[in-house]
Order: sequence, then structure tokens, then C-alpha cells
Amino acid sequence: MFRLTRKAQTTAEYAIVIGLVIAAVLAMQVYVKRGLQGRVKDAVDHTDPSDTITGVTGQYEPYYTQSTMNSNQGAVDTETTTDGGAVGRVSNADASRTGTQQVTDVVNE
Repeated sequence: MFRLTRKAQTTAEYAIVIGLVIAAVLAMQVYVKRGLQGRVKDAVDHTDPSDTITGVTGQYEPYYTQSTMNSNQGAVDTETTTDGGAVGRVSNADASRTGTQQVTDVVNE
């Protein structure tokens, strides 16, 4: 009887250790992702922005973008009904966007 309870205790210990290992791997996943993203950004930031052969430029950063845009949208919806109860719908929509967008040059350190 003592041998059966000892075996169950060992199985429970293994389950706890496996659970702790899985929890540690899941907790480290965030830091590994951040490290890889940092390395990619660092590699892109240290490329030559004037390299026209490969077309490699600096990494896009949204706070270096200046935009001035005007957007216009319009729509005309027409519905017609006939004597039999049928409904015909016609929708005409148009949109336009004009303006400028400039990405300022960032000096890599």
C-alpha cells in the first residue's frame, strides 16, 4: 500500500515540475520577442539610407511623418418602386483625397 501512494506522489511532482517549466517558457516568450524585434530594428537602423542598389532604407517610424490631407466623399442613392412591389436601387459614390505627405530624414546614431 505504501508503494502505490509513493508512485502517485512522484507523478504529481513530475506534473508540477512540467507545469513550472511551461509557465517559465510562456513568461520568457515576451522578452524573447522584444529582443528579436530590437535586433531587427537595430539592423535596419544601421543600414545606409542612400543605398540605391538594394533599395534598403531606414525603418518606418510614424512620428516622423507629416501629412496634410483633404478628403471629400459623396454619395447619391436612388430607389425606385414599380407597381408589382419590386424595388430598384442605384448607388453612386465617389471619394477623393488630395494633399501632401512627407517623411522627415532621421539621422541614425
